[in-house]
Amino acid sequence: MSKTNFEVDREDLEVRITRVFDAPPERLWQAHTQPDEIVQWWADTTIDKFELKVGGAWRFVSTDEDGKEHAFRGEFKELEEPKKIVRTFEYEPYAGHGLVESVVFESMPDGKTKQVTVSKYASLDDLNGMVGMGMERGATIGLDRLAKLVENE
Repeated sequence: MSKTNFEVDREDLEVRITRVFDAPPERLWQAHTQPDEIVQWWADTTIDKFELKVGGAWRFVSTDEDGKEHAFRGEFKELEEPKKIVRTFEYEPYAGHGLVESVVFESMPDGKTKQVTVSKYASLDDLNGMVGMGMERGATIGLDRLAKLVENE
């Protein structure tokens, strides 16, 4: 299984998460855009809203191991099948401190895909807050689950 690379760039206010999957870009696109697949790799998540179109809203509610709900929401800004998804992303308890997330699927030799997710923050406090809440751990767990979904078919 590939390793998740997690980089924090406090100067550019970005977090970059990179992972190589043994699956084509079309398969990763599907896993990111089909609600029945999203719930398989977003830990214990239900989808409240999912309007896959530019300007469309999305909202996911995840439940942690203590039974506490965590809601995330945003709006799709750019969709280029099967290459790129750009959306806003906000953790509801910290409304007003959202980010812009781009997920790019880069085709590689042998049918593999490099997924590069860049989260761009409005402030250093926002970036530090998200990283401090366990973003790296959550991203790694989610991408491990995504790998199991798209690579074991």
